[in-house]
Amino acid sequence: MKKYLKHVIFLLLLTWSSPFLLAQKKQPDWSKIYAEQLFHITTVMVTDVASPPVAARIYAYTNLAPYRVLQESGVNFKHADILRQSKIQGQMSPLSLEKVASPEFAAIYAMFLVGEKVMPSGYLLREKQNDWKEWGLKTKIVNTKNLEAHMAFAKSIADQVLASAKTDGYLQLTAMNRYTPVEGPGYWYPTPPAYMSAIEPEWKTMRTFFLQNLNDFAPLPMAAFNMETGSSFQKQTMEVYELGKNLSTEERLIANFWDCNPFKVEFAGHMSIGVKKISPGGHWMGITGIAAQKARLDFTETTYLHALLGMTLHDAFVSCWKAKYDTHRIRPETVINQHIDQSWKPLLQTPPFPEYSSGHSVISSAASVILTAYLGDDFAFTDNSEVYFGLPEREFSSFFQASDEAAISRLYGGIHFRDAIENGVSQGKKIGTSIWENLAK
Repeated sequence: MKKYLKHVIFLLLLTWSSPFLLAQKKQPDWSKIYAEQLFHITTVMVTDVASPPVAARIYAYTNLAPYRVLQESGVNFKHADILRQSKIQGQMSPLSLEKVASPEFAAIYAMFLVGEKVMPSGYLLREKQNDWKEWGLKTKIVNTKNLEAHMAFAKSIADQVLASAKTDGYLQLTAMNRYTPVEGPGYWYPTPPAYMSAIEPEWKTMRTFFLQNLNDFAPLPMAAFNMETGSSFQKQTMEVYELGKNLSTEERLIANFWDCNPFKVEFAGHMSIGVKKISPGGHWMGITGIAAQKARLDFTETTYLHALLGMTLHDAFVSCWKAKYDTHRIRPETVINQHIDQSWKPLLQTPPFPEYSSGHSVISSAASVILTAYLGDDFAFTDNSEVYFGLPEREFSSFFQASDEAAISRLYGGIHFRDAIENGVSQGKKIGTSIWENLAK
């Protein structure tokens, strides 16, 4: 009888302890962890009011660092090396570092180190670095003996990425001449309520990662400025004007969901208040994290996808900004106030740069090409990336549905003409397709 009881007790203890043992062996949800840690980068950018193209550059380098950590760790990626066809391949030579026990830990730490240096308020990430070290020790991903080795590994990669960033043309932008609006009808001029100066007029001089010749990705010609009744430009102007006065509830929701304007300013008496929002690129990095979690990508593939998306966004913004400051096109708000209705205002606040082509249309389409190629055309997802900023979730059946909605939101918002949207979509798809196809060469 005693022998029988001992056997029963042993079985009970084994049953009770099994879930605990399984939990101990369970791997961290790395795709979720990656998205959570990357969001710390986003919040600092919001604090700094990073312009859309600057934000994309930050995402490119902060996500490139984790990718390089995994490369140096000897990880095998499912797809071709991102850097093989890039302009910075020669700057990312092997470092022959001693391998670390947790490339994942080093990768996130490297992300924070790069973020600290490429953002004005990057010092805010020092707290996140400490939190990350504490988490690593608590979860035993690292230990007190090998923590310093992981940090040194991450710093070596971060230093290499930062050295590359210093040569991309960004540091030279401040020495260039200030932008002066082109005089004459049809050209961009600062818009209300803040009448801010043009943002990043020389961004076209920035080094791209993948695009060899920006002229190959220029949008189709825009409609010429002509306010005569029946002209293409006049019809498009009237479309923006009339639609703005008759927006449905759903159209308003779509416009606000994709607003992503970090420069929005509200006035209260004599005070001006900046409204904190993520950039268009930040919205798509959020979608990338959501998709990685739904697809249950491991850390390697999560890192790969984020790095590729960040670099694609950067190139798409350089291409789009070249078009903007090649055309200097007037915004709908200006032309409508001058020629149709002085009191008309768009639903969304007009961002401070020329109109053609539509930035959100370009970068959203480029991003959707990459995400669709990686995860499939019928990848449904719930976009909750704007919940933190007070907007509800939205359901999408595919990445292309989301990018098409982002594009048309600019018409609903009253900040773009239709040809800037439609030609911007084509421009972005051409960029995304070129980048993806060149990876396989």
